[in-house]
Amino acid sequence: MSKYGQDRLDPDFAEDPALRRGSSSLRYRAYLDLLARRRKRPKSERLVVTRQGNAQSLARSRSATGLLRTFFGMLGRHRGPILLSLCTLTIATGLKLTMPVATKVVIDYAFTGAGLPPSVSDWLPTSWRLEEPRRLLIAIAIAMVVVSFTAVVIGLSGRWLATKATQLLAVEVRRKILDHIVRFPLQRIQDLRSGGVASMLRDDAGGISELIFGLVYNPSRAVVQLLGSLVILAFTDWRLLLGAIGLLPLVWLTHRNWIARVRPLHRDLRLLRSSVDAHATEVFGGIRVVRAFGRSRGESGRFVRGNNLMARQSVNIWWWSRITEVVWSTAIPVATTGLLLYGGIQVIDGTITTGDLVMFLTYLAMLLGPLETLAATATSLQTNLAGLDRVLDLLAEPVEMPDSESALKVVPEEVAGRIEVRDLGFSYPNTDHPVLHGIDLVAEPGQLVAFVGASGAGKTTLCNLIARFEDPDEGSISLDGVDLRELELDGYRTLLGIVEQDVFLFDGTIGENIAFGRRNANAEEIRDAAIAANALEFIEATPSGFDSLIGERGVRLSGGQRQRLAIARAILADPRILILDEATSNLDSASELLIQQSIDRLLAGRTTFAIAHRLSTIQHADLIVILEGGTIVASGSHDELLERSDHYRDMVAVQTARSEAISTGD
Repeated sequence: MSKYGQDRLDPDFAEDPALRRGSSSLRYRAYLDLLARRRKRPKSERLVVTRQGNAQSLARSRSATGLLRTFFGMLGRHRGPILLSLCTLTIATGLKLTMPVATKVVIDYAFTGAGLPPSVSDWLPTSWRLEEPRRLLIAIAIAMVVVSFTAVVIGLSGRWLATKATQLLAVEVRRKILDHIVRFPLQRIQDLRSGGVASMLRDDAGGISELIFGLVYNPSRAVVQLLGSLVILAFTDWRLLLGAIGLLPLVWLTHRNWIARVRPLHRDLRLLRSSVDAHATEVFGGIRVVRAFGRSRGESGRFVRGNNLMARQSVNIWWWSRITEVVWSTAIPVATTGLLLYGGIQVIDGTITTGDLVMFLTYLAMLLGPLETLAATATSLQTNLAGLDRVLDLLAEPVEMPDSESALKVVPEEVAGRIEVRDLGFSYPNTDHPVLHGIDLVAEPGQLVAFVGASGAGKTTLCNLIARFEDPDEGSISLDGVDLRELELDGYRTLLGIVEQDVFLFDGTIGENIAFGRRNANAEEIRDAAIAANALEFIEATPSGFDSLIGERGVRLSGGQRQRLAIARAILADPRILILDEATSNLDSASELLIQQSIDRLLAGRTTFAIAHRLSTIQHADLIVILEGGTIVASGSHDELLERSDHYRDMVAVQTARSEAISTGD
């Protein structure tokens, strides 16, 4: 299994049972215990708390150098815009560094009326008459406005290039991840947690793109500003520079403390808020059950306890934030005051000018921003590199049944639809017992083949193999005499139409769901498919007809209505091979008769496999296959099996007795 599936090394904020039960005070104590465990684990296990409050490992299977090389390789066509943005960034940052120098010139030369030194005035036109203090002040003010505006325009254009590259890279990475995941073997997809996939698409993929800012753009700006400020400070007074450098460790450590302690608390609070909101949504979604079991007051209390826990966490965040704030609010002003005192003495002694001191203190303040950026980069870089490592692990996993170089293209118009299964055997991964073995059958074009058997007999697995969701371990399945493994997988899948018992519909309109298999279908074709599936009557009864929204998974429809939409979807797709998994199980007798008639019309030129238990479906089949223990125990038509299969006769007798009991009201 992918390392990503093992990120959750310990019950975390979202899943710790102690955080889900009891009063808010007990849950808060459990939360403090969880924080204590988190603080201990990173020292030995290299963990980080994600934006969802989960503990994720920072251990990587690849070196930082290798990951960085991979990241820069992923930039591809974005390298040019990023390099251009760095050039504009350097120019804009350099222009902004000139602003404190202008302040020094105003104080030392305009305010005092001393005029500019010859080394500067000799380069300026005499017609400007800058020896006059007022004209010098106006000239400096104009220059500052021009420089500031130019820096903003240049910086904004560069940041736009970097932001655009970030968003485009995020889209590319997410698309690459999703394209890879949807081609995973079916068993692997079932092992994945939907939340884990969503987290990877949202956080890890987003974190990779954020490396453009976190690794390239922001650190570059910080380095340029930091080095520029230090160079200017060194020219002003090297002793003041040494005092300023003494502040750097304090700024670094306090900011790292904020990242390590306060930011995870904010993430925990967001996760808890999301959980409380989700619970409220769930309560309203299941309001009938809540009221039926008299749980209204209990669910309300649970909501209040969640909010009380949020309040306790908010207070905890407030205290930790104030600790960091107090350090910054006392230590840095004290140190700055010391530098001001020393610098003031230097001014009094005539060693430096008042403008030099003001410029020095301004550049000192400008050092804090770059230090914050570099401290944040040092921490977030590890998180994002770990995310990149997990993404690379995922992309390294094999996809389902890749096409061979000699794979044959599928031309639907040339497909007759003859399916032949020979000596088929299959076992699921990590199991020793075969699900299917020794399966032999032939389905001629236009035939309806019904699979019958008890639960676990292998009916659904056999249909999955025919749909090539899996490949057999033994034997083969062929289409018109060609092994399915020799055909292009995507091409073969275009021949399929599937209607399952557990219908899946998308959050959209009725028309969009029917046309899912044929996006270019027109309104008339969609309507014809609905008629064939006996769905038109209830569709026209909805407020907007085919444009009616059905909600997520079709929650606004009944089970029978969802089933009929799924059948209409398969009909419109015009498949060569149709797979029905209890497709008529949720329909009343009248609807079932109409659906059965539409299925009969579909059989011309199509091969249909039906998993069914109802006699009304089975008896119309051209071939009935009885599965037991993963193998075929009998096959034939309805009349043939009545003559020679005790198992089939018993099944028919049970269903006939049940129908008679229902009709007589017993």
